[in-house]
Amino acid sequence: MAGNFDSFDNLETSIRKSSVIQERINLVSTHMYKQFLEYQHSAMNTQEIFIKIADNMQATVDYLKQSFSARGVAGDNIYYELDSTQTVLVLNILWHTISFTTRWNNQPQALYRGVEPPLISGRIIALKGNFHQIVKNHKENELAAILEQEVASLFIPAEKSQSGIIKINHLGNREFYINQMDAPREFLLKVIETICGGGIYHEEITGKQ
Repeated sequence: MAGNFDSFDNLETSIRKSSVIQERINLVSTHMYKQFLEYQHSAMNTQEIFIKIADNMQATVDYLKQSFSARGVAGDNIYYELDSTQTVLVLNILWHTISFTTRWNNQPQALYRGVEPPLISGRIIALKGNFHQIVKNHKENELAAILEQEVASLFIPAEKSQSGIIKINHLGNREFYINQMDAPREFLLKVIETICGGGIYHEEITGKQ
C-alpha cells in the first residue's frame, strides 16, 4: 500500500510542477507576443516612412540642383541611390555624403523612457558618409561602425497616432517629437541641415610649437 501512496504523491508533485511551469511560461509567451505585435506594426511603419524619405529625397535633389544651377554650380554631384534591399539610402550633395538605413530592425527593440515603460519602436539611422563603404571596411562589427558615424536617429512606434522621436547626437541626444505624417520630410531636412550647415576643418597636427 505504501508504494501506491508514494506513486500518488509523486503524481501530485508532478502535476503541481507542470502547473507552475505552464503558468509562468504562459506569462512569458503573453509578454513576448505583445512585443512581437508591436514590433510588426512598428517595422511596417518604419519601412513606410523610409520609402517616403526616398520620395522626399527626389524632390530635395531636384531643388538642390536648381538652386546650385542658378548660382552657376553644376549639379552632377547631387544625387541619391536606394539599394536593392530598400534598406539603405545614400544622398550625395557636392562634397557631403549622407546615408539613411533601416538595417538592424530585425527583432523587437525598445527606446528607454525613464520612469515610463520602454517603447518598442523601429529605427532609421542617419549617418555621415557612404553606408556601403563604412560596412565594407568593418565587416567584423558593422553596427558599431555605423553608430560611430551616426548623426541622428528617428524612432517610430507601433501606433500611427503616436509621435515619432528624433534624437540628434550633437545636441546631447535631445529628443524632438514629430507626428508620423511629417516625419519623413522633417527628419530628412533636419539631417541635411545638421551635416551641410556646418563645415570641414583642415587637418592639423595638434600640440605644434
